[in-house]
Amino acid sequence: MRSTNKALRTLLGAGLLAVLAVLAAGALSGRAHADALGDFSYFTTPKPVPPIAFEDGNGRPLTLAEFKGRVVLVNFWATWCGPCVKEMPSLDRLQARLGGPGFTVLDLSIDRQGKAAVEPFFAVNKLTHLKIYLDPKAAAFHAWHGEGVPMSYLIGRDGRALGMILGPADWDSPAMIAIVEHAVAEGAPGPKMKSTERATRRLAPLG
Repeated sequence: MRSTNKALRTLLGAGLLAVLAVLAAGALSGRAHADALGDFSYFTTPKPVPPIAFEDGNGRPLTLAEFKGRVVLVNFWATWCGPCVKEMPSLDRLQARLGGPGFTVLDLSIDRQGKAAVEPFFAVNKLTHLKIYLDPKAAAFHAWHGEGVPMSYLIGRDGRALGMILGPADWDSPAMIAIVEHAVAEGAPGPKMKSTERATRRLAPLG
């Protein structure tokens, strides 16, 4: 009888350890998912954004309206911003993977030196898929009530903001790629993708 009880206790103990291991793995997976998403939050409903003007690396004036019809990830950043420097390679990889007629990364530098600061930064960090976009007076940044950099908005095909994040993110993580692909599919003709997991935090309207 004692040997039977001992064996039973051993089995129960092993089972408990297995359950704890599964729970721990799930918690770590959830934490990794949250780290990849950063503080990205969907808006309850898409929000209109103020019109903004900026220029490309050749000094050509542009507006956000020129990108209407595609999903745009507007990312405000600067070469002197540590978290920006860390996340830029993942933005470059995201553009390499998903960039095209349906999606683009619009990386708006607020460096006052403009191209003189950004072009060498691109070369040193081997950013070959992103294009240079400049907001040297931070006019677009302030029009969107910028609180700090990096700050990113995901803009739908209709030109309205779907969500935003203040702070860095792992932009080519599976979680972020799923969010972008969902946004691209939402406005495209044909079958829609299933809704991705949505963050619960809601933000106040722009303006």
